[in-house]
Amino acid sequence: MSTLLPSRALTFGTMQSPAELLAAAATGDQTAWNGLVERYGRLVWSVVRSFRLDDATASDVSQTVWLRLVENLTKIRDPERLPSWLATTARRESIRVSNAQRKQIPTEFQYDVEDTDTKPFVDAIIEGEEHLALAAALQLMDDDCVQLLQLLSTDPPLDYATVAEVLDRPVGSIGPTRGRCLERLRRHMEATEARGRKAQS
Repeated sequence: MSTLLPSRALTFGTMQSPAELLAAAATGDQTAWNGLVERYGRLVWSVVRSFRLDDATASDVSQTVWLRLVENLTKIRDPERLPSWLATTARRESIRVSNAQRKQIPTEFQYDVEDTDTKPFVDAIIEGEEHLALAAALQLMDDDCVQLLQLLSTDPPLDYATVAEVLDRPVGSIGPTRGRCLERLRRHMEATEARGRKAQS
């Protein structure tokens, strides 16, 4: 299925809405498919990596999500909710694979779609010495907070309803939890920076 490989060099012309891209991709339009992967690839990758899967497994899961989209190109009732559909599918596939790994059941399915972003959330923010304190602080955070902050940093952004669906939490809890996680992150950063200044003195 190498014909489905995305190419960032291609553009998708006047097809701007998810509905237009889905409809065109369903007819076999390669440019429309490339447009879908280019637009939503980072979103899928971010959701998958939020489950702390290793690189190879995350790549497999991401590719499976794109296969699910191929299988459902003509079945998505509300194209404007495509980001939510992709995020939810990524969550389900990630949970399925995580459970299989815990049971030591190998997954051998391969699907030839290239990831558009290979950097997990924590790695991406480590670039540059000025972000070392933030990176160190994130390493001290619990997995739930890191996952929430990652999902709230996706491109394109997810709304609270979709984030709640991905995390299987009440939508009303997302905002307050985000605030608490950011406060913990701030405290960890202050402590990390204080230790750094003490070590230099």
